[in-house]
Amino acid sequence: MNIFEELSTRGHQQVVFCYDGSVGLKSIIAIHDTTLGPALGGVRFWPYASEAEALTDVLRLSRGMTYKAAISGLNLGGGKAVIIGDPLQIKSEALLRRFGQFVESLGGQYITAEDMGVSVKDMEYVRMETRYVTGLPEEMSGSGDPSPVTAYGVYLGMKAAWKKVTGTESLKGVKVLVQGLGKVGMALVELLHKEGAIIYATDLSAQQLDHAERSYGVQPVSPDDWYRQPVDILAPCARGGILNAETIPHLRCAVVAGSANNQLADEIEDSLRLAERGILYAPDFLINAGGLINVYTELEGYSRSRALARTEYIYEATLRVLAAAEQRGITPHEAAMQLAEERIRSISALKTRSLLPAISLTTA
Repeated sequence: MNIFEELSTRGHQQVVFCYDGSVGLKSIIAIHDTTLGPALGGVRFWPYASEAEALTDVLRLSRGMTYKAAISGLNLGGGKAVIIGDPLQIKSEALLRRFGQFVESLGGQYITAEDMGVSVKDMEYVRMETRYVTGLPEEMSGSGDPSPVTAYGVYLGMKAAWKKVTGTESLKGVKVLVQGLGKVGMALVELLHKEGAIIYATDLSAQQLDHAERSYGVQPVSPDDWYRQPVDILAPCARGGILNAETIPHLRCAVVAGSANNQLADEIEDSLRLAERGILYAPDFLINAGGLINVYTELEGYSRSRALARTEYIYEATLRVLAAAEQRGITPHEAAMQLAEERIRSISALKTRSLLPAISLTTA
């Protein structure tokens, strides 16, 4: 991998490699764009197969955060961090606090939060070393677990996409497959259950599937061929890249709307593949923005009711993106990207104009 070519292609401002062998820390912090504000994004703790894989992931995720903040109307830039390793094996207080020291050294250009492999409790350790952290426990005046708010945004985006396809937003009796039963996936299942959807689900954990089946009447689907299950809506809620040249030809759904980041293995080609099959795609970085909205609210003094109220914007924003895609003759993913870029450019121009000297006119 040519690192500098990758940075140039994706438009990143800064990438920081953080290493401390004494505590087992191997981490990468990527700052994509800070036009709208400081870069905010979670830290993902994952046993990547290689350092190159970790770098690719953090570059994609941080870029996605830029578009997520922009399309959601937030005054934030895009950033992300990864810690390389198995959190069950190497996670420790010392490692997390050392990571916090690296975050602090960036002076607020990057604000961290929780992500896969990291808990709310872990963020307490990070907070011991840096001011620039969100996703803290509620007893520390933080927002706590963002999963319910993320799931609520996905649920609203799903309803908007279903309305675009059928003319009604009701999901009662609609067949939905939730791929991945982590915190967000399970919270989404609960919301769908309350509305009366017919829920299918798949997960690598038999325990999670069993819990979903007993609690919400979910119908289990094999994790090997979930993408062949005939449903109305597919909700990817696990890792990214699952919509690709191999899986898309076998999908049997009308809508894709889920919480996973970077669901499209290839943003352009796979969004076109979905469109050619007549499958409406609700852009992931738009409808999964509830978690980001949640921690953004924390920066100004957290209120769950205010976070949920802001998250409700996702419904209108999804309809706006889908309408723009239709009007411009492009895919929903492209439309969401364009609208996000248009906001970034307009605010950048506004900031540039604010630096121009004022002209004073006087008369005798």
